[in-house]
Amino acid sequence: MQVTFLGTSSGVPTRSRNVSGVALRLPQRAEVWLFDCGEGTQHQILRSDIKISQLRRIFITHMHGDHIFGLMGLLASCGLAGNPEKIDLYGPKALSEYLQACTRYSHTHFSYPIEVAYHKPGIIYEDDEYIVKSGRLEHRIPASGYRVEEKDRPGRFDAEKAAAMGIPFGPLYGQLKRGETITLPDGREIDGREFTGPVQVGRKIAYCTDTVFCEGAVELAQDADLLIHEATFAHKDAQMAYDRLHSTSTMAAQVALAAGVKQLMLTHFSPRYAPGNDIVLEDLLTEARAIFPNTDMAHDFLTYEVPRRDSDTPPQSPSVPEKPQKSIRRG
Repeated sequence: MQVTFLGTSSGVPTRSRNVSGVALRLPQRAEVWLFDCGEGTQHQILRSDIKISQLRRIFITHMHGDHIFGLMGLLASCGLAGNPEKIDLYGPKALSEYLQACTRYSHTHFSYPIEVAYHKPGIIYEDDEYIVKSGRLEHRIPASGYRVEEKDRPGRFDAEKAAAMGIPFGPLYGQLKRGETITLPDGREIDGREFTGPVQVGRKIAYCTDTVFCEGAVELAQDADLLIHEATFAHKDAQMAYDRLHSTSTMAAQVALAAGVKQLMLTHFSPRYAPGNDIVLEDLLTEARAIFPNTDMAHDFLTYEVPRRDSDTPPQSPSVPEKPQKSIRRG
């Protein structure tokens, strides 16, 4: 599971940061899931190493422009390229009306099916490997956050041990790998648990933006390996955050602390904290780390590989790339 930040600014883009967009890559199934799609997101994808042909699902948190203005252009480009067989969208009820209006007035016709599912609290998608949940956040208009859960996987199967015990290769191996008990033709009973390593615990990612501090965000982020949370304002501007129903850096850290997450990644920064101002982005990071030390600050094109829970390798802090288009992998 690899997370690539395509836009980390709030409201408007800057020279170094585009507006909201986060890509989740699932290499084992060659799929990309996109969370929010601000203006210029498809250009950001082209500048990254993400394959637009692998785009399969798009999750929209709410209908503000800095989260949706890039959606129609991206979908149209996907159709012109002739790549996708289908793209599923998830978002508020207004999302379907927005797409219908865009297609009608721009005379765009998609060459592939698009399905829109309305997000509501609870499970909105599930397959054999993943569960996606939605939860309400607190913003000026209806907004939701998302939680992606990777299901637990069986441990590594010791085929050499099975062969050494004279177990014939074939369907029996599958039963043993699932931890089942089998009976061999010679009468021996074999416990599959003796042939598998520790269960690979599934990873969890939470995406919470735009919102002021709320219990909905804490619930979505519970025990997550990675929490991506907006930090639009510095703590000094907390009143502005309350007025506009956005989060400060300290609010994001409080969510991470309350939820017991492993890693907090801040994003969605106000352009007011540009270099040279009284408060700069590094100050927001310092504020958050005072509450939740395992906090980092996202920048465009940063790639974070979510480590497995059974990994002995501690996470490393990301660094700023020499060139914006280069990505940094962690794991």
